[in-house]
Amino acid sequence: MLVLTVDNVSFSYISGTPTLRNVSLEVKRGEFLTLVGPNGSGKSTLLKLLDRIYLPDTGSIRLDEKALSAYARPDLARRIAYVPQDRDTAFPFTVEEIVLMGRAPHASGAMFESLHDRDIARRMMELTDIAHLASHPITNLSGGERQRAFIARALAQQPLVLLLDEPTAHLDIAHQVEIFRLLRSLSIDNGLTVVSVSHDLNLASMYSDRIAMLLCGELTAIGTPPAVLTVDRIREVFRADVVVDRHPVTDAPRVTMVR
Repeated sequence: MLVLTVDNVSFSYISGTPTLRNVSLEVKRGEFLTLVGPNGSGKSTLLKLLDRIYLPDTGSIRLDEKALSAYARPDLARRIAYVPQDRDTAFPFTVEEIVLMGRAPHASGAMFESLHDRDIARRMMELTDIAHLASHPITNLSGGERQRAFIARALAQQPLVLLLDEPTAHLDIAHQVEIFRLLRSLSIDNGLTVVSVSHDLNLASMYSDRIAMLLCGELTAIGTPPAVLTVDRIREVFRADVVVDRHPVTDAPRVTMVR
């Protein structure tokens, strides 16, 4: 079943130079799709269009076969959660308070969070390995710990679709793998649809159902990791010489830079 449909979407900032040109793609429920491409290729802009932060100049986006523009913002927040690449806060909210903010779309006018809300927040903190930081001010955390707190907040929304812009930025290698494993598990077991931007082609290869590759605002390829991550295509898009072989454990395509 399709959950997201992007139909011939183009978008430009004030400068008028197109950031996205005629992009079309479909995402199935429970699918893990990773957007890859060099800096400035339009990946982050596409995520913001999917969350209706921006509106397309032309084309349309549908969620569950209904125009994205037809959803009231609270209804959309119950269906789509978005984690931007950099999310700083000047206020010393505790980690638990930050994660509980993810329950706001489900509030029914109550002044305080329910026990149910707190239970969900606690479970999301445990999943992202930050439960021990619940009482710590977010301003005192490392960049990686903050990133996991904001991912936990997005998961606390209990969305149908999770949009993530570089979710493993600032994370050490162990937590990078843990976060991707968690997202993959949620997509398989809970039917969560994940659309993620990543610069790590190997993580994308190991955990994604499909990869969408963008260049200069255009969708140049979309398909399974073996179909998209080829030597010729990576050389064309990233202007890098690489070797692509198979990982000896996972059998996923493995990309290695050539000196």
